[in-house]
Amino acid sequence: MNYFVSVWADRIEVETAYSALESAGCPLSQVSILGRGYKTADEFGLIDPNEEARKQIRLMGTWLVPFGFGAGVTFSVISGLHTFAWAGEIGNHLIGGLLGSIAATMGSVFVGGGVGIAFGSGDALPYRNRLNAGQYLLVVQGNETLIRQAQRVIRPLNPESVKTYEVQPPS
Repeated sequence: MNYFVSVWADRIEVETAYSALESAGCPLSQVSILGRGYKTADEFGLIDPNEEARKQIRLMGTWLVPFGFGAGVTFSVISGLHTFAWAGEIGNHLIGGLLGSIAATMGSVFVGGGVGIAFGSGDALPYRNRLNAGQYLLVVQGNETLIRQAQRVIRPLNPESVKTYEVQPPS
């Protein structure tokens, strides 16, 4: 499935582009307008990368933190280190487990998507930001021929930005 996404400053511009696509014979069932008064990003299926990253971090943390605790205790027992004399032997092992849990938590954040949350990732977030700023998206989805037809109609209307995506079906 291919997608052609164009960004428009206001409702009048996006409706003009939509009408131009209709006049050109594009099937309107494959054209969507996103923005105030139309579909939302969630209704269209534009995932929120931050929410997906948070889910992945929680999922990884569920498994990694207990294993990190166990690894920390095991390392402490095997190495025989007594780093904290005031804690005693059992206390040193528990502190080792706590430090292993902290390391596992850091791993789940970094590997699970925390970097993507901090520095942004993909195009979904910029599109969501544009929608939040009051702009509109016009999305055409379909085969390559339909996408080329939509490009010929839309580009002369001078949208703020255009981008084409090709999504491979899962194998």
